[in-house]
Amino acid sequence: MARPAASHVAALSERLGGGLLSVPGCWDVLTLKLVEEAGFGAGFVSGAALSVAALGLPDLGYITPDRICDTVARMRDASDLPLIVDGDTGFGNALTLQRFVASAERAGASALVIEDQTFPKRCGHLAGKSVVGEAEAVGRIAAALDARRDTLIVARTDALGVLGVEAALERVERFIDAGADLAFVEGPRTMEELALVAQRFGGRIGLVHNLVEGGVSPTRSEGDLARLGVKVALHPLLLMHLLVAQGRNGLAELRASGSTSALDPQMVDLRAMNDLMRAGPLIERGNQYGGE
Repeated sequence: MARPAASHVAALSERLGGGLLSVPGCWDVLTLKLVEEAGFGAGFVSGAALSVAALGLPDLGYITPDRICDTVARMRDASDLPLIVDGDTGFGNALTLQRFVASAERAGASALVIEDQTFPKRCGHLAGKSVVGEAEAVGRIAAALDARRDTLIVARTDALGVLGVEAALERVERFIDAGADLAFVEGPRTMEELALVAQRFGGRIGLVHNLVEGGVSPTRSEGDLARLGVKVALHPLLLMHLLVAQGRNGLAELRASGSTSALDPQMVDLRAMNDLMRAGPLIERGNQYGGE
């Protein structure tokens, strides 16, 4: 059973009160453990990473609310690290959104990102997006706020790339009026657009920004975001991009040489993997009942 939400939500709220919070993406317990071991203050359960890892499909609306909640519950059983969870559009109308918010909160989400794309959504850094009208976008945030008990609500708009920067800024104004805890303007294309968002809303609401390798955003530097007063820097695909590159290199070496010896400096071994999982007590307990 997942742990109560209050402790990890409170921890996230406290960390948001400091400087820039750096949040790598994760999609299962192993990647969450890596984020935790590295000393980060929170993990981001990325819908894009989950879609690729679990289904082998791009971020085009394939992920279901049940899969997200099941993933979050498994993570919460393994760790108290705060989890910012990608909630996409809420998966339908206001009622399905509220059911998802309640389920994700029970599973252990510390914060939920709810966006204004049409359903099903697509990656915010891909062309071809569309967004719902402003009233429906604000209604989604209001519905999420009504359904949550402790979980923070991050109001995301993808309107910048569809309707322009002024429309995106107006939506954030309305999200603030509705009571959102944080705001997230997806896909600023220039530092000027990013600065415009920060200047207008910095100090009024905590701002979230996506740093995606190969995406449309103008910076990959947390230093740039800290100078603008952004509160949360999401790195949704960093770990996945690294693992794919390292995995390819390792498999190429095995295919060419028939040996993994040359890869030793780049790998952990079984003992280190068990240490990461803190598996020692479980192994010892298993030995007690394992017979000969």
